[in-house]
Amino acid sequence: MSDTYTVMTVCTGNICRSPMGEIILRHFFEERGLGDRVTVESSGVSDEEWSHPIDPRAVRVLRERGYGDEIPRDHFAHRISRDEIERTDLFLPMTASHMRALKRQLPEAKRSQVQMYRSFDPDLPKPKPGREDEIDLVDPWYGGQHEFEVAIDQIEQVAPYIVDWVADQLN
Repeated sequence: MSDTYTVMTVCTGNICRSPMGEIILRHFFEERGLGDRVTVESSGVSDEEWSHPIDPRAVRVLRERGYGDEIPRDHFAHRISRDEIERTDLFLPMTASHMRALKRQLPEAKRSQVQMYRSFDPDLPKPKPGREDEIDLVDPWYGGQHEFEVAIDQIEQVAPYIVDWVADQLN
Protein backbone atom coordinates (compact mmCIF):
# COMPACT_ATOMS: atom_id res chain seq x y z
CA MET A 1 0.00 0.00 0.00
CA SER A 2 1.33 3.40 -0.96
CA ASP A 3 1.85 6.16 1.57
CA THR A 4 0.33 8.68 -0.81
CA TYR A 5 -3.30 9.27 -1.66
CA THR A 6 -3.82 8.85 -5.42
CA VAL A 7 -6.29 10.90 -7.44
CA MET A 8 -7.02 9.86 -11.04
CA THR A 9 -8.67 12.24 -13.51
CA VAL A 10 -10.39 10.38 -16.32
CA CYS A 11 -11.71 11.40 -19.74
CA THR A 12 -12.13 9.66 -23.09
CA GLY A 13 -8.68 9.45 -24.65
CA ASN A 14 -6.42 11.11 -22.05
CA ILE A 15 -5.28 13.99 -24.27
CA CYS A 16 -7.46 16.98 -23.26
CA ARG A 17 -9.56 17.13 -20.11
CA SER A 18 -7.91 14.52 -17.91
CA PRO A 19 -4.32 15.76 -18.41
CA MET A 20 -5.53 19.34 -17.88
CA GLY A 21 -7.21 18.20 -14.66
CA GLU A 22 -4.10 16.29 -13.60
CA ILE A 23 -1.79 19.30 -14.10
CA ILE A 24 -4.14 21.78 -12.43
CA LEU A 25 -4.99 19.54 -9.46
CA ARG A 26 -1.32 18.73 -8.92
CA HIS A 27 -0.64 22.49 -8.86
CA PHE A 28 -3.39 23.10 -6.29
CA PHE A 29 -2.20 20.23 -4.08
CA GLU A 30 1.34 21.61 -4.22
CA GLU A 31 0.08 25.09 -3.30
CA ARG A 32 -1.67 23.61 -0.25
CA GLY A 33 1.53 21.83 0.82
CA LEU A 34 0.06 18.40 0.08
CA GLY A 35 2.24 17.50 -2.89
CA ASP A 36 4.19 14.95 -0.87
CA ARG A 37 0.99 13.25 0.34
CA VAL A 38 -1.12 13.28 -2.83
CA THR A 39 -0.30 11.89 -6.26
CA VAL A 40 -2.37 13.06 -9.22
CA GLU A 41 -2.48 11.03 -12.42
CA SER A 42 -4.69 10.88 -15.51
CA SER A 43 -6.00 8.25 -17.87
CA GLY A 44 -8.75 7.55 -20.37
CA VAL A 45 -11.61 5.08 -20.59
CA SER A 46 -10.57 4.35 -24.18
CA ASP A 47 -7.28 3.55 -25.85
CA GLU A 48 -8.19 5.42 -29.05
CA GLU A 49 -5.51 8.07 -28.42
CA TRP A 50 -2.93 5.57 -27.10
CA SER A 51 0.60 7.01 -27.00
CA HIS A 52 -0.41 10.52 -28.09
CA PRO A 53 0.83 13.65 -26.29
CA ILE A 54 -1.46 16.23 -24.72
CA ASP A 55 -3.56 18.00 -27.35
CA PRO A 56 -1.73 21.18 -28.49
CA ARG A 57 -4.87 23.25 -27.83
CA ALA A 58 -4.89 22.05 -24.20
CA VAL A 59 -1.17 22.83 -23.92
CA ARG A 60 -1.84 26.35 -25.21
CA VAL A 61 -4.52 27.16 -22.63
CA LEU A 62 -2.45 25.60 -19.85
CA ARG A 63 0.51 27.81 -20.80
CA GLU A 64 -1.73 30.88 -21.03
CA ARG A 65 -2.94 30.19 -17.46
CA GLY A 66 0.58 29.85 -16.10
CA TYR A 67 0.94 26.06 -15.94
CA GLY A 68 3.62 25.89 -18.64
CA ASP A 69 6.33 24.63 -16.32
CA GLU A 70 4.03 21.89 -15.04
CA ILE A 71 3.17 20.32 -18.40
CA PRO A 72 4.90 16.93 -18.62
CA ARG A 73 7.04 16.52 -21.72
CA ASP A 74 6.50 12.78 -21.74
CA HIS A 75 2.70 12.49 -21.51
CA PHE A 76 1.62 9.15 -22.98
CA ALA A 77 -2.14 8.91 -23.51
CA HIS A 78 -3.51 5.58 -22.36
CA ARG A 79 -6.51 3.68 -21.11
CA ILE A 80 -6.62 3.20 -17.33
CA SER A 81 -4.68 0.10 -16.31
CA ARG A 82 -5.34 -2.53 -13.65
CA ASP A 83 -2.35 -1.26 -11.69
CA GLU A 84 -3.72 2.30 -11.77
CA ILE A 85 -7.14 1.07 -10.68
CA GLU A 86 -5.64 -0.81 -7.74
CA ARG A 87 -3.60 2.13 -6.44
CA THR A 88 -6.18 4.90 -7.00
CA ASP A 89 -8.11 6.27 -4.03
CA LEU A 90 -10.33 8.77 -5.87
CA PHE A 91 -11.43 8.53 -9.50
CA LEU A 92 -12.62 11.79 -11.10
CA PRO A 93 -14.36 11.19 -14.43
CA MET A 94 -15.08 14.36 -16.38
CA THR A 95 -18.53 13.33 -17.63
CA ALA A 96 -21.36 10.94 -16.82
CA SER A 97 -20.40 8.89 -19.87
CA HIS A 98 -16.82 8.58 -18.56
CA MET A 99 -18.21 7.64 -15.16
CA ARG A 100 -20.33 4.82 -16.59
CA ALA A 101 -17.49 3.50 -18.77
CA LEU A 102 -15.04 3.69 -15.87
CA LYS A 103 -17.35 1.88 -13.45
CA ARG A 104 -17.66 -0.98 -15.97
CA GLN A 105 -13.86 -1.35 -15.77
CA LEU A 106 -13.66 -1.25 -11.98
CA PRO A 107 -14.17 -4.05 -9.50
CA GLU A 108 -17.29 -3.61 -7.38
CA ALA A 109 -15.26 -2.60 -4.31
CA LYS A 110 -13.72 0.38 -6.14
CA ARG A 111 -16.91 1.87 -7.61
CA SER A 112 -17.70 3.91 -4.50
CA GLN A 113 -14.43 5.82 -5.06
CA VAL A 114 -15.79 7.33 -8.30
CA GLN A 115 -17.08 10.89 -8.13
CA MET A 116 -17.63 13.14 -11.10
CA TYR A 117 -15.11 15.96 -11.23
CA ARG A 118 -17.68 18.76 -11.08
CA SER A 119 -19.70 17.07 -8.31
CA PHE A 120 -17.42 18.86 -5.82
CA ASP A 121 -18.63 22.31 -6.97
CA PRO A 122 -20.96 23.56 -4.21
CA ASP A 123 -22.59 25.99 -6.66
CA LEU A 124 -23.89 23.18 -8.87
CA PRO A 125 -27.03 21.28 -7.93
CA LYS A 126 -26.57 17.61 -7.08
CA PRO A 127 -28.05 15.77 -10.08
CA LYS A 128 -30.59 13.02 -9.67
CA PRO A 129 -29.32 9.49 -10.42
CA GLY A 130 -29.27 9.01 -14.18
CA ARG A 131 -29.01 12.77 -14.77
CA GLU A 132 -25.33 13.18 -13.90
CA ASP A 133 -24.73 14.54 -17.39
CA GLU A 134 -26.13 17.84 -16.06
CA ILE A 135 -22.72 18.45 -14.46
CA ASP A 136 -20.52 17.20 -17.30
CA LEU A 137 -17.31 19.11 -17.89
CA VAL A 138 -17.49 20.63 -21.36
CA ASP A 139 -15.90 18.62 -24.19
CA PRO A 140 -13.50 20.95 -26.00
CA TRP A 141 -12.34 18.39 -28.59
CA TYR A 142 -14.61 19.51 -31.44
CA GLY A 143 -14.36 23.18 -30.55
CA GLY A 144 -11.72 25.83 -30.66
CA GLN A 145 -9.91 28.10 -28.27
CA HIS A 146 -13.14 29.19 -26.57
CA GLU A 147 -14.16 25.62 -25.67
CA PHE A 148 -10.71 24.92 -24.22
CA GLU A 149 -10.99 28.09 -22.16
CA VAL A 150 -14.40 27.01 -20.84
CA ALA A 151 -12.96 23.58 -19.97
CA ILE A 152 -9.98 25.04 -18.09
CA ASP A 153 -12.31 27.50 -16.30
CA GLN A 154 -14.46 24.59 -15.11
CA ILE A 155 -11.41 22.56 -14.04
CA GLU A 156 -9.87 25.47 -12.12
CA GLN A 157 -13.17 26.40 -10.48
CA VAL A 158 -13.62 22.98 -8.92
CA ALA A 159 -9.98 22.15 -8.10
CA PRO A 160 -9.88 23.90 -4.68
CA TYR A 161 -12.99 22.00 -3.54
CA ILE A 162 -11.43 18.67 -4.54
CA VAL A 163 -8.25 19.63 -2.66
CA ASP A 164 -10.32 20.49 0.43
CA TRP A 165 -12.18 17.17 0.25
CA VAL A 166 -8.99 15.12 -0.16
CA ALA A 167 -7.31 17.08 2.67
CA ASP A 168 -10.23 16.05 4.92
CA GLN A 169 -9.72 12.40 3.90
CA LEU A 170 -6.05 12.64 4.92
CA ASN A 171 -6.85 13.92 8.42
